[in-house]
Amino acid sequence: MASTLEGGCQCGHVRYEIAGEPEGLAVCHCNGCQRQSGSAFGMSLSIAVEQLTLVSGALESFEVDCDSGRRKTCSFCPKCGVRIHHATGDGSLAVKAGTLDDRRALEPQGHYWTAEKQPWVELPPGVASWPDDG
Repeated sequence: MASTLEGGCQCGHVRYEIAGEPEGLAVCHCNGCQRQSGSAFGMSLSIAVEQLTLVSGALESFEVDCDSGRRKTCSFCPKCGVRIHHATGDGSLAVKAGTLDDRRALEPQGHYWTAEKQPWVELPPGVASWPDDG
Protein backbone atom coordinates (compact mmCIF):
# COMPACT_ATOMS: atom_id res chain seq x y z
CA MET A 1 0.00 0.00 0.00
CA ALA A 2 1.07 3.62 -0.52
CA SER A 3 2.76 5.42 2.38
CA THR A 4 0.03 8.07 2.27
CA LEU A 5 -3.60 7.17 1.65
CA GLU A 6 -6.22 9.77 0.74
CA GLY A 7 -9.97 9.70 0.97
CA GLY A 8 -13.13 11.58 1.69
CA CYS A 9 -16.89 11.58 1.81
CA GLN A 10 -19.33 11.28 -1.09
CA CYS A 11 -20.02 15.00 -1.47
CA GLY A 12 -16.36 16.08 -1.17
CA HIS A 13 -16.81 18.26 1.94
CA VAL A 14 -14.55 16.01 4.05
CA ARG A 15 -11.09 15.06 2.82
CA TYR A 16 -8.44 13.24 4.85
CA GLU A 17 -4.97 11.71 4.62
CA ILE A 18 -3.55 8.67 6.40
CA ALA A 19 0.23 8.73 6.92
CA GLY A 20 2.09 5.43 7.10
CA GLU A 21 0.95 1.85 6.90
CA PRO A 22 -2.40 0.88 8.40
CA GLU A 23 -2.53 -1.88 11.01
CA GLY A 24 -4.93 -3.97 8.93
CA LEU A 25 -8.29 -4.31 7.26
CA ALA A 26 -11.23 -6.11 8.87
CA VAL A 27 -14.54 -7.06 7.31
CA CYS A 28 -17.42 -7.09 9.77
CA HIS A 29 -20.68 -8.90 9.07
CA CYS A 30 -22.55 -7.78 12.24
CA ASN A 31 -26.04 -6.37 11.95
CA GLY A 32 -24.80 -2.90 12.93
CA CYS A 33 -22.22 -2.79 10.13
CA GLN A 34 -24.78 -4.07 7.65
CA ARG A 35 -27.14 -1.26 8.65
CA GLN A 36 -24.40 1.40 8.68
CA SER A 37 -23.01 0.45 5.28
CA GLY A 38 -26.34 -0.26 3.65
CA SER A 39 -24.76 -3.47 2.41
CA ALA A 40 -23.88 -7.01 3.50
CA PHE A 41 -20.85 -5.99 5.58
CA GLY A 42 -18.63 -3.10 6.61
CA MET A 43 -14.88 -2.67 6.04
CA SER A 44 -12.71 -0.97 8.63
CA LEU A 45 -9.08 0.02 8.14
CA SER A 46 -7.37 0.12 11.53
CA ILE A 47 -4.92 2.98 12.08
CA ALA A 48 -3.48 4.91 15.02
CA VAL A 49 -5.35 8.14 15.77
CA GLU A 50 -2.26 10.24 14.99
CA GLN A 51 -2.02 8.80 11.45
CA LEU A 52 -5.19 10.61 10.32
CA THR A 53 -5.14 14.25 9.22
CA LEU A 54 -8.37 16.00 8.30
CA VAL A 55 -7.42 18.03 5.21
CA SER A 56 -10.75 19.78 4.68
CA GLY A 57 -14.23 19.90 6.09
CA ALA A 58 -15.42 19.03 9.56
CA LEU A 59 -16.83 15.90 11.14
CA GLU A 60 -19.79 15.41 13.44
CA SER A 61 -20.22 12.38 15.66
CA PHE A 62 -22.59 10.27 17.71
CA GLU A 63 -22.18 7.25 19.98
CA VAL A 64 -23.60 3.77 19.56
CA ASP A 65 -23.42 0.44 21.39
CA CYS A 66 -21.74 -2.36 19.41
CA ASP A 67 -22.92 -5.96 19.27
CA SER A 68 -19.75 -6.76 21.27
CA GLY A 69 -20.97 -4.52 24.11
CA ARG A 70 -18.37 -1.81 23.47
CA ARG A 71 -19.39 1.79 22.92
CA LYS A 72 -18.03 3.53 19.84
CA THR A 73 -17.93 7.09 18.62
CA CYS A 74 -18.93 7.35 14.96
CA SER A 75 -17.72 10.34 12.92
CA PHE A 76 -19.38 11.39 9.68
CA CYS A 77 -19.70 14.19 7.14
CA PRO A 78 -22.46 16.57 8.30
CA LYS A 79 -23.38 17.42 4.69
CA CYS A 80 -23.81 13.97 3.06
CA GLY A 81 -23.87 11.70 6.12
CA VAL A 82 -21.09 9.36 4.99
CA ARG A 83 -19.33 7.66 7.91
CA ILE A 84 -15.60 8.37 7.82
CA HIS A 85 -14.39 6.49 10.91
CA HIS A 86 -15.27 5.21 14.31
CA ALA A 87 -13.33 4.85 17.55
CA THR A 88 -13.69 2.86 20.75
CA GLY A 89 -11.26 4.93 22.82
CA ASP A 90 -8.25 2.59 22.58
CA GLY A 91 -6.03 5.02 20.62
CA SER A 92 -6.97 3.65 17.22
CA LEU A 93 -9.47 4.57 14.53
CA ALA A 94 -11.40 2.30 12.21
CA VAL A 95 -11.54 4.24 8.94
CA LYS A 96 -14.38 3.14 6.68
CA ALA A 97 -12.33 1.68 3.84
CA GLY A 98 -14.94 2.52 1.19
CA THR A 99 -14.10 6.21 1.68
CA LEU A 100 -10.54 5.75 0.39
CA ASP A 101 -9.85 7.11 -3.08
CA ASP A 102 -8.02 3.93 -4.10
CA ARG A 103 -9.18 0.65 -2.56
CA ARG A 104 -7.55 -1.75 -5.03
CA ALA A 105 -4.65 -2.80 -2.77
CA LEU A 106 -6.86 -3.62 0.23
CA GLU A 107 -6.88 -7.21 1.43
CA PRO A 108 -8.81 -8.18 4.56
CA GLN A 109 -6.91 -9.90 7.36
CA GLY A 110 -10.11 -11.27 8.84
CA HIS A 111 -13.88 -11.52 8.78
CA TYR A 112 -15.76 -10.88 12.04
CA TRP A 113 -19.30 -11.62 13.19
CA THR A 114 -19.70 -14.25 10.49
CA ALA A 115 -22.57 -15.75 12.50
CA GLU A 116 -24.59 -12.74 11.26
CA LYS A 117 -23.33 -12.69 7.65
CA GLN A 118 -25.78 -12.93 4.81
CA PRO A 119 -26.11 -16.55 3.63
CA TRP A 120 -25.13 -15.68 0.04
CA VAL A 121 -21.79 -14.11 1.09
CA GLU A 122 -18.92 -16.54 0.51
CA LEU A 123 -15.77 -15.97 2.53
CA PRO A 124 -12.49 -16.25 0.63
CA PRO A 125 -10.45 -19.36 1.39
CA GLY A 126 -7.46 -18.89 3.68
CA VAL A 127 -8.70 -15.70 5.38
CA ALA A 128 -9.29 -15.90 9.13
CA SER A 129 -12.88 -15.61 10.34
CA TRP A 130 -14.72 -15.54 13.66
CA PRO A 131 -18.43 -16.02 14.43
CA ASP A 132 -18.31 -12.95 16.74
CA ASP A 133 -15.77 -10.19 17.47
CA GLY A 134 -12.94 -12.70 17.80
